[in-house]
Formats: sequence, C-alpha cells, structure tokens
Amino acid sequence: MLPTHLPRPELFTTGAGEPALRWGLIGPGWIAGEFVGAVHRHTRQRFTAASSRSLERAAAFAAEHGIDHALDDHRALVGHPDVDVVYVATPQSEHLELGLLAIAAGKHVLIEKPLALTATEAQQLVDAGQAAGVLVMEAMWSRYLPQTSIVRQLLADGVLGAVEAVHADHGQAIPADYSHRLYRPELGGGALLDLGIYPIQFDSMVLGAPTDVIATGGMTATGVDAYATLALRHGGSVQSTLTTSMLTRTPTRAAIAGSDARLEFDSFFYTPSSFRVLANDPNAPISGPELIFTDNTGRRLFDALSWEATALARFVGEGRIESPLHTLDETVSILATIDTARAQLRAQEQAQTMSDLGSEA
Repeated sequence: MLPTHLPRPELFTTGAGEPALRWGLIGPGWIAGEFVGAVHRHTRQRFTAASSRSLERAAAFAAEHGIDHALDDHRALVGHPDVDVVYVATPQSEHLELGLLAIAAGKHVLIEKPLALTATEAQQLVDAGQAAGVLVMEAMWSRYLPQTSIVRQLLADGVLGAVEAVHADHGQAIPADYSHRLYRPELGGGALLDLGIYPIQFDSMVLGAPTDVIATGGMTATGVDAYATLALRHGGSVQSTLTTSMLTRTPTRAAIAGSDARLEFDSFFYTPSSFRVLANDPNAPISGPELIFTDNTGRRLFDALSWEATALARFVGEGRIESPLHTLDETVSILATIDTARAQLRAQEQAQTMSDLGSEA
C-alpha cells in the first residue's frame, strides 16, 4: 500500500550556513554561461575570475556575467588569490589536465560531467584530490535536484518494495556536423559520455554498480559511438535497460519498477521534472493508486544548476572532500560501465568491418 503522501525534499537552500565561496571558471562556453547565471541568481556563491585560451573570449564572458578578472592563462586562474574553487567546463578531453592543475594549486574543483574520459583518468583525479585534501566533485546536477532527494527517501523507506528493474533513456538530435564536439573523438565525443551518462548514473543511484554489462549500438563515420542500448545485470533477477542516442530525440524518461510499486518520471527525467508513484495492485485499474510529485521551487531548467553549487559549498563547509550524494567511488564506477560499453561497441564495429571486407573479397 502506498503512503498517503510523499516525503518533503531535502533542499540545498542558500543561506543555510554554507560558506560564500569565490569561484573561478575555466572554459567560458554555453553550459558555463547557464551555470554562472544560475549561481549568481540563486546562491551566495560568486564567480570572480574566468579563463580561456582567448583573452577576448574570457573578457566578453566576464563582462556579460559581472566577473572581475578575465585571463588567458589557466595556471593564473587556479593560482589566483580571489579563487577558492575552480569550475572546469571545457570539453572532457581536458578535464584530467585541468582538474589536476586546480588540485595542485590547492583549490576545490567542480568538473563538468563526465569527470574524465575513462575510469582510469577519473581515479587519477580522485587520488590527487584525496592526497591534497581538497573537494573533487563531478557536476552531476541531477543528484542535487529536489525530486532526486524524494526518490532516495522512497527507496530507503522501501516504498517500491524490492527493485526489480530500471529503465531510462536520453537521446538528442545532434546535427551531423563533424566539427561538433560530440562527433570528434579527440574531444571525447560520442553519445555515451555526454548523454548516456545520465541514464547510467540514474541506474547506479538506484541499484549500484552492475555485475554484467551488455551493449549494442553503432558508430559515426568519425569513430565515436552514435547510439547504444545497454542491458545491465545487478544480480538475481534484477536488470536494467538504458538507451542513448545523438541521432534522434528520444522521450528521455526513466522508471523504477519494484515488487510493490513503480516510479515513473516524465520527460526530461534528469532536469527538474515530475514523477508519479503507482501501486502494483492487481485488483486495481492499470494506473492504480498513485502519488504525484511536481517541482514547485520555481527553479526551472538550467536555473536548477544552482542547487549543486550550494551543495558543493555546504560540503566544503563541512570539511568534506567528496559529495556524499555522488561519491567519487561511484563516479569512477559509472565511467567503468561506460568504458565497458564503449569497448563492446568498438569491437562490434571492427567485427562488422572485417565481415564487410570478407564479403567484398
């Protein structure tokens, strides 16, 4: 039987004792603009410096967002006395180098997802951060949304019963422009690292690391993964089906199926969204009794990036060196799943190429 109401979300409300940190930005692109704007509108955190290889670009970004210092030297930014935490928003191919640079300067660091290109690279960042005693955190904003807090509570309270399956997908119609970063292998392109990481982290939050990964999909002409379906086993009868694509826009929904009830997210599940919890009552209509959650905080779309900034500040104030809601071990584990899936896709592509060559001979 479902409870009569949903629990209240645990919010990362600003002004709840977290320090007001001074932030430096590396990589003034689109997502950086969304993040900085959200942070300045909704938190006590402030960006004081921005760096790019182009001083003109850094200066234009700084002027637009009210940032004091514009630099064309990333080393100068991480060493700047007015910077407490560094936000890395460059293509993922640069995350390891720039993350290590910030850590070596003794700065806390928030790195856009994925934390690095591979689990091995991510572990290097983890080890460096722990040795330096600074906080290292992947910018997985979904973990800090109000809806995610409620899902965690429902799972902890056993409202869904034993979880038997997770389904999640994320697909976007990325134009077939081979200069686009997602089509460029040297920039860490491909669907899995940039888009598929959302359903994979959702599955990880619910069920933990998989015991087996089976992936199928296809590659682009530039050699990055274009689309993929992952079947993950989690022991016993528990399995997950996750899909991603950069060829087409998919529903981008998610669901958790339990022995007593199921939870179904509306699109887009990794952003501020709504969900319903439906009882598995065999004597009720298909929909059954249900509870509905809708985010009423007023922080829509990318304004909700601000939650993770306040979360990071709170963690720093508590003396933490990682997020308790998205630990570094889990971050590395998620990348290990992606590593396995990408390797399988590459092997399938190579096998198909050999088969085609054999047929032509």
